[in-house]
Amino acid sequence: MQSTQPNRREVVVLLGGMATGWPLAARAQQPKRMRRIGVLSTLPADNPEWHARVAALLQGLQELGWTVGRNVDIDYRLGAESAERVRQHVAEMVALVPDLIVATGTSAVGPLLQATRSVPVVFVQVTDPIGSGFVASLARPGGNATGFTSLEYGMSGKWLQLLKEIAPHVTRAAVIRDPSLASGSGQLGAIQAVGPLLGVEVSPIDLRDGAAIEGVLTEFARSPNGGLIVSSGGVGAGLRYRDLIIALAAHHRLPAVYPLRSFVSAGGLIYFGHNPADPYRRAAGYVDRILKGEKPADLPVQAPTKYELVINLKTAKALGLEVPVTVLARADEVIE
Repeated sequence: MQSTQPNRREVVVLLGGMATGWPLAARAQQPKRMRRIGVLSTLPADNPEWHARVAALLQGLQELGWTVGRNVDIDYRLGAESAERVRQHVAEMVALVPDLIVATGTSAVGPLLQATRSVPVVFVQVTDPIGSGFVASLARPGGNATGFTSLEYGMSGKWLQLLKEIAPHVTRAAVIRDPSLASGSGQLGAIQAVGPLLGVEVSPIDLRDGAAIEGVLTEFARSPNGGLIVSSGGVGAGLRYRDLIIALAAHHRLPAVYPLRSFVSAGGLIYFGHNPADPYRRAAGYVDRILKGEKPADLPVQAPTKYELVINLKTAKALGLEVPVTVLARADEVIE
């Protein structure tokens, strides 16, 4: 009778095959490594603009295969009423040792890059990453940060052109800027460059505190034919003083152009800027590439690709302005 027991050679071959298969089976059963992302923003969690932006980021990540709770965890540090609070959030974020941090705005990115030059950073809403010292060049950032700019300085001049189109009587324009940011001076310079061509005298107002803004704007409004531009960047312009600035513009009957859509939703006259959710969606692509091994130093900083014009017709009527048909035709949204 033929034996049914395997011979020695068959056993060796069988065990060898099993040994080869064990590591593969073990790897197949092990879950993928959970990656950790930090998200740092000066916008508070209850801000409607933040909801749209973070939704765009999460959707972009989802489309690229990154699902929260499955292969990625996200830690948030949101809202900051002062530079000290921003630094505290930065310290907390860096202490978590994330694989990557998505950071919003110059006022957050600056302290973050002072705290770490090793954790990869993808920034959004930054006006002048070269002037601020975040990157060596747009094409080759060279350090641990890359991302998406909020505007080109040349676009700042279009704010004044738009103001003049909608309010032709304006011959004086006050520009609210954050003097602590290099981007504030850059935007002011671009606006001042087109001022003489449009017959408009441009004056800066430094963003320091509410009382100072109220005093300077009240003094500015004592002379006729004034208008207002709020430049992009800084914690205060976008958060703390929004309602105050809108109220002062209405009280002194100053036509105004704003850097965030939420200003117009809250009663401001005009918003012109890049689509705020678009860079977050695009940032998801850089997050994906960095988590898969690419370096921020090799990923070029990208400029906005979509711009929006929003006009509040109710505010225009309150100011006695008739918005030209040519401007209305260019508007992406009209609030009535």
